[in-house]
Amino acid sequence: MIKKLKPCISGYGLYTLLTPLVMIGEVGMEVLIPYVMSLIVNNGIEGDGGTAYTVKMGLLMVGMAIVSLIFGSLGAYFSSKASMGFSKNLRSKLFNKVQDFSFKNVDHFSTASLVTRLTTDVTMVQNSFMMLIKMAFRSPVMLIGALIMAVRVKPDLSLVFLVSVPVLALSMTFIMTKAHPRFRLMLDRYDKMNSDVQENLIGIRAVKAFVREDNEKKKFSMGAEAVRKAQISAEKLVILTSPIMQMTMYATIVAVLWFGGKMVIGEDMQIGDLSAFVTYINQILMSLMMLSMIFMMLVISRASVSRIVEVLDEQPDITDENASQREVYDGSVEFKNVTFGYNDTAEEAVLKNIDLKIASGETIGIIGATGSAKTTLVSLIPRLYDTSEGEVLVGGANVKSYKLEKLRDAVSVVLQKNVLFSGTIKENLRWGDKNATDEQIEDACKSACADEFISGFPDGYETDLGQGGVNVSGGQKQRLCIARALLKKPKIIILDDSTSAVDTATDASIRKAFREKLGDTTTIIIAQRISSVRDCDRIIVLEDGRIDGIGTHEELLASNAVYREVYDSQQKGDED
Repeated sequence: MIKKLKPCISGYGLYTLLTPLVMIGEVGMEVLIPYVMSLIVNNGIEGDGGTAYTVKMGLLMVGMAIVSLIFGSLGAYFSSKASMGFSKNLRSKLFNKVQDFSFKNVDHFSTASLVTRLTTDVTMVQNSFMMLIKMAFRSPVMLIGALIMAVRVKPDLSLVFLVSVPVLALSMTFIMTKAHPRFRLMLDRYDKMNSDVQENLIGIRAVKAFVREDNEKKKFSMGAEAVRKAQISAEKLVILTSPIMQMTMYATIVAVLWFGGKMVIGEDMQIGDLSAFVTYINQILMSLMMLSMIFMMLVISRASVSRIVEVLDEQPDITDENASQREVYDGSVEFKNVTFGYNDTAEEAVLKNIDLKIASGETIGIIGATGSAKTTLVSLIPRLYDTSEGEVLVGGANVKSYKLEKLRDAVSVVLQKNVLFSGTIKENLRWGDKNATDEQIEDACKSACADEFISGFPDGYETDLGQGGVNVSGGQKQRLCIARALLKKPKIIILDDSTSAVDTATDASIRKAFREKLGDTTTIIIAQRISSVRDCDRIIVLEDGRIDGIGTHEELLASNAVYREVYDSQQKGDED
């Protein structure tokens, strides 16, 4: 685990190194101050040193305290810089890793879990890292230094530590062993709660439309209660640390005062030495308490570290390995005996024995019932998923032979779920081509029938869409996504039910613009309405993951029962 996280220190190694060094300097001053104080009491107050000696040593103590303060302040500054830089690098590393994931990899973790790991888990590890470089050096040095000084002051009295230290060590070992699995469970409960929140916020319109607010509140309360119970279960062990530490510390102080007091009365020990010894006891036990807190934090963060490393260790199942092709030369597509399942353990494949050839520049329609794997089929073209068996060829070459960037640059996909991002309309459209001119943007919007509503906005193409494009309707969002796809000037464009939210007249206008301006581009249209695909060169009918028929509109009406049934049902619906 440490090897995985070590590179995240890069750029902040100096702060990481300086933190323990200044902490050691602070501890050195704190350990020497009680010794100077004992000299003041023994020699200045009770001895022959007098006022001059007391003032001299008092000023020395003030100077040491100031130096200790400076070291402590520097330690806080350096540790903050190091830990924040570490967490920044770790978040970047995690985010970059997730960007390389395929859909299958993301499905393995779930979106909500990945968000938790990028936020809560990283914050937990950041806090542990700060404590590690700061307290993990300060506490042992304080423990050893104070122990040496205590033994130096009175070796006999130091035997009291032979009882207190083992008690603390055994207690901490027990707590750490039992706490880790409970914190792991707590973080899993966080994942579930975040998943519910994410689902609710994404579907907030549906929640309100169906008046399900009370149900969602109840579901969230149950999730929050599960987190609370898991957190209490984990932390009720950790909270035992403080009373055990305090009980041991106070018992040790009482024992020292009892035996030390007798030594002072018997003139076997000076008052200044007893005072210094009590201070060293506090330092020793406080350092032990800090060490226990470090161990507790490490136990808590261990679960977070393991969850982070799981993401870093995840191997993307779609990579550029063995890629040799540089460019996609044309938009031809071929499926050779393709079978696909979303996971290796599925009893039945989603796509079965698909054999299909699409010529470059051809317009293909895909019709099928919900769940017939239409979207899955086209997702194999830009390698959003990889085939389980068989191969997919684009431009005459296997899709696995292309660099992902080159392949996906040649394929534009307008998905069922239209995704826009925070920013202006123009910024969103330039996802298709970051160097697109205003004229090219406007031309793409005219082809997608988006220019008409954009020009109606007061700010036109500078209109802010809000998060997820909340300031435009579903149909407007679809047209903007089509315009964005057109700006890529792709070899292949896939429209996955992307005109479902527009009226039939607009749908017809978009298809006409496609025929006129995308003559050399292979166009694949997935649709529920036959009117959206009837003018295609060929139409593919999918049924239960298999190709049930291929042909023109007229040929399928004459020969394919599934297509004819869909057509008749839609015609009847139009008449009604």
